[in-house]
Amino acid sequence: MNGRLAPLVLTLVVLSAQVSHAQSFGVEVFNNLMPASGGMAGASIALPQDVQSAINGNPATLTQYRGTQFGLGGAWIEPTYNLSVADDGLPLLGITPFADAKSDAQGIAAPNIGVTQDLSAQGLPITIGLGLIAGSGAGVDFRHIPQANGTHASLVALDIVAGAGVDLTDQLAFGASIALSNATLDGPFVGITGSSTDYALRGSVGLNYALRPDTNMGLYWRSKTGYTFENLVGFANLAPGTFFDVSVDRPQVIGLGIANTSLMDGRLLLAMDAVYQQYTGTELFGAIFDDQWALQFGTQYAVSQRVRLRLGYAWNENPMRDTLGDRIGGIVPPGGADHVRYIEALFAAIPQHRLTGGVSVRDVLPGVDLDLFAGGMFEQSQTFGITTATVESYWVGTGITWRFGRGGCPEDDCK
Repeated sequence: MNGRLAPLVLTLVVLSAQVSHAQSFGVEVFNNLMPASGGMAGASIALPQDVQSAINGNPATLTQYRGTQFGLGGAWIEPTYNLSVADDGLPLLGITPFADAKSDAQGIAAPNIGVTQDLSAQGLPITIGLGLIAGSGAGVDFRHIPQANGTHASLVALDIVAGAGVDLTDQLAFGASIALSNATLDGPFVGITGSSTDYALRGSVGLNYALRPDTNMGLYWRSKTGYTFENLVGFANLAPGTFFDVSVDRPQVIGLGIANTSLMDGRLLLAMDAVYQQYTGTELFGAIFDDQWALQFGTQYAVSQRVRLRLGYAWNENPMRDTLGDRIGGIVPPGGADHVRYIEALFAAIPQHRLTGGVSVRDVLPGVDLDLFAGGMFEQSQTFGITTATVESYWVGTGITWRFGRGGCPEDDCK
């Protein structure tokens, strides 16, 4: 078994190096591409329906999983990102006017892997989890447009997350996790750029409380994490032969969720999450993003003991800043505020509405569950100075979960 899984896991690790900007809130992907949560617009803070969402989201919800569970999930994301530059262009950056240029960045395969193990056999009310998670991503490529003077930008982050949840009482659970994050930045400055990699740690703590047997509330906090990408960019017209380090932070996150299963004899699950990202005080993205709220609404209906249908809708604030300074990522690039504004257009996280759907079939093989999901973000345009960005995307995904030792919990209590 291990010999057959090893090549597959290695392949997924390699594919994880890319995540689509067109699917994230700001630059954070959260649980939008998980096997079950992906069909519910990511709603999963109080009552997640797949192990990857518990590991990557509110760690207190790990206690909702019994036995040994292993999940493999993946999504294909197809973004469309168009850029136009008007007037006289940006002469200091060597950019001349062009219209409706489509980013040459390809569609992305984004996998997520997770495993959980409860310790009830040892008499401990604890569940531990380990995941390999596509955590953050943003990227465009206009190097095929001569007028863009090599414009491209890419930030990708892969998180190895280890966490544990403990039942403090019959109603209250506490959880904590730590993530080792590996991130690579390419661009986004117009200059002599390459790519650079850095590592960072990130922590999360969470609570989950059963208000009633059919109603759960969840709350979690995730720390800010920072990277320093050494010798990333040089500017021939500023300091020939000198390369500058660029600082980038992923934001502090607070999430609150509620889920209810009281309707239709417990066959209908309704879930809502509110997620807040604090970009204020973060390097690079704090220069172009305001703090952002996102609301995620998800529903799941059990058609039968084996089949479940899912729908979701998410709305988020447009985080793009109106007022910019002349500094970004710890440096002042040539062109100052105009250069920063152009970078803002490359990271235009402007779509505010997305719809999702999914289906789950339990026991397609004994102890093996299958999830399918799809979604789309509506087209949105915004002008940043003389640059206009237009963004939309769609995605499809699937996941398989193995539930070993299903007898470790009552059948109606197994997730």
